[in-house]
Amino acid sequence: MADQGGSQHGIARTSRARTDEQRTLDLERIQKYHLLEEEIRSHVSQHNYTPHVFQLTSKLLKLNPEYYTIWNVRRRLLIYGLFSKPSAGSLPSTASPTSSPTATTTTSSAACSSSLSTATPPAPGPQTAGRSGTTADDNNNTEETHGAAEEGNQQNDLNIIKTELGFTIPLLLESPKCYWIWSYRLWILQQAIDRLPVLVARRIWEEELGLASKMLTKDRRNFHAWGYRRHVVEQLESSQLGGKSMAESEFEYTTRMISQDLSNFSAWHSRSKLIPRLLDERKADDAAREMLLNEEFGLICRAINVGPEDQSLWYYHRSLMLNLVGFVGHPTITPAFSRDDRVTYVVREIEGIKELLEDYDDVKLIYEALIDYTLYLCQLLGRQPDVTEKQAMTEWLAMLKKLDPMRNGRWNDLERDCGLLNGGRRPKVVSIDVGQGQGQGE
Repeated sequence: MADQGGSQHGIARTSRARTDEQRTLDLERIQKYHLLEEEIRSHVSQHNYTPHVFQLTSKLLKLNPEYYTIWNVRRRLLIYGLFSKPSAGSLPSTASPTSSPTATTTTSSAACSSSLSTATPPAPGPQTAGRSGTTADDNNNTEETHGAAEEGNQQNDLNIIKTELGFTIPLLLESPKCYWIWSYRLWILQQAIDRLPVLVARRIWEEELGLASKMLTKDRRNFHAWGYRRHVVEQLESSQLGGKSMAESEFEYTTRMISQDLSNFSAWHSRSKLIPRLLDERKADDAAREMLLNEEFGLICRAINVGPEDQSLWYYHRSLMLNLVGFVGHPTITPAFSRDDRVTYVVREIEGIKELLEDYDDVKLIYEALIDYTLYLCQLLGRQPDVTEKQAMTEWLAMLKKLDPMRNGRWNDLERDCGLLNGGRRPKVVSIDVGQGQGQGE
């Protein structure tokens, strides 16, 4: 899930030169790989869903975790061989997606995909005998036997689930962006919900949340890991696991992550999504909502004062501004604010950003924010920019052309849209969609 072998997030890209001896070893490994692949294909074609074949899939997946067909074979081996009984609705054709927009396979994977994926065995009979007998004693004995068998089945399934989760961890460390590993891991976690008592399944999912936290400790800005964490939290909150809202704890988690790294866009993004829900769950009154808004503005403004060149900080600041301007039809922190209240906040933020120019007159993001927020103010007031505002925006656009000449076409269009050129088109007053909220254009 983190960037593998790239230069993102401070991870240096590396390259390895191979010797003749290493090339020879690679050819031997390729030959062994094909033999292993052929052996698995042969067993699957004969519906041999045995522990031996399961071990063969382990060997092959350690060599090539991108081989998604083998992950599907492994699911089938669990359902029809190792798990106590098939899950309701978990047929091989629907147990897992076998394609993905980002899927890539080796030539050998494609060659045997058909024979592996089409070998669907008949579902086995139930492993635990149903109730039978004609006397009360017989019924009691049958129920006791059934209960003991059910307990044994659950223990068997629990052991398999834990083993499979452990099996994928080294593969994830080696190939953190392999979607097939993550897909399989989520499927195993779903088996915990389907097969185990609620409390036991919940403990497993709670441990998974711990894994997501460790991943984000290793790479705090890994947006793949943040997305995975949100999925795990969603499951822990679900009725299937006897869950309740985790908005408070997740909000605190974003606070901790931001304190460690102000540039953590994913943490700021998660925070922006949590706040409306958090306030609703707290049944916050207008005073509490205004207090939180002030706290959030204070937090992000302190961060911007430290790193005004960080775009992720401006995204979050803009999401707060859109709560004031583009609030119609969208979740908002302050639904009871009057127009005058909103205008007061926008003016305050514009004046605060102007002060940044005293120390950071070469940061283009400041000028962009000033132009956008001036247009927001005009939108709130239902008017076009006045003479003073037009003069200020002209100066800010001149600085943008100087600092970012590669986007002069964009700045020229903005200049015309704002009515800053003689004979230009009628100015438009719009709010800008930044991916965290939308405003209402006029």
